[in-house]
Amino acid sequence: MATLEMNVAAIAKTRTVPSRVLMALSFIAIYVIWGSTYLAIRYAVETIPPFITVGIRQSIAGLVLLGVALLRGFRPTLQHWFSGIVVGALFFFVGHGTLHWAEQYLDSGLAALLVATEPLWILLLGSFMGQENINWRNATGLLVGLAGVGILCAPGASLQHSSGIGIAAVLLGAFSWAAGVVVSPKLKLPADAVGRAAVPLVCGAVMLLTTAALTGEFGELHWSAVSMRSALGLGYLIVFGSIVAFTAYIWLLEHCPPTLVATHTFANPIVAVLLGWGLAGEPLSWRLLSSTAAILGAIFLVRRSEKGKRCGDN
Repeated sequence: MATLEMNVAAIAKTRTVPSRVLMALSFIAIYVIWGSTYLAIRYAVETIPPFITVGIRQSIAGLVLLGVALLRGFRPTLQHWFSGIVVGALFFFVGHGTLHWAEQYLDSGLAALLVATEPLWILLLGSFMGQENINWRNATGLLVGLAGVGILCAPGASLQHSSGIGIAAVLLGAFSWAAGVVVSPKLKLPADAVGRAAVPLVCGAVMLLTTAALTGEFGELHWSAVSMRSALGLGYLIVFGSIVAFTAYIWLLEHCPPTLVATHTFANPIVAVLLGWGLAGEPLSWRLLSSTAAILGAIFLVRRSEKGKRCGDN
């Protein structure tokens, strides 16, 4: 009996290992990959209109994931598509559409800072809907995190582009994404993780490409004028930004508290600066070191505030 119990315990322990590895890899994906997408978006919209950029990005990613899900036996229902329309509108049509459009006029670091307001909106909306409790730890953590990205992107930190309407657009997108995070658990999305990511992507892509057509972007696009940098940026956004990172994000929302998942918005600006340093020769400065300390402290405080609500409890 003792041997049997030991074997069962060993099997159970072994089965938890892949989940922990997957959890770590998923957080790495939304921290690092999404941090790099701000630069990729900037490159893509240089010669490809923004709604076409994000529409192509989401449609290819969505169709690839939907194909994989169908091969795995997934069969979407009408309820799945209805929920996908809601989530696709909040996440992609408004959330990503406004970001891609605004990065024509905003520095990518400033865009990252504005997107970093997402956890605040999640806390406020989640508290209103009874999903989140605001306490001194997570409130302090979010404020410290915003201070960290504020140090990073403050005036004098190489921000060259500004636009009031662009700022408003990114803030609207951050609020919309936060609403999607809060609303999605209440909707009947597919249980299959791949299908759960694919359906909203496809729905959002239809809205974005329709918007591109209505605003005349297809008439403005000349493929011969698309630069290699824009093409590579779009390809990176499709494969890594949407297929890999968004699938990881959806999986994390199923297993972790949403405020904890949203800490990626604190890490993303740091990744953007490191890429600038490594790829473009931008110097490391006290701003980076100070903001890194603040952001790591913020993530620690948010994690501490979720003690008792760990990943796997959702």
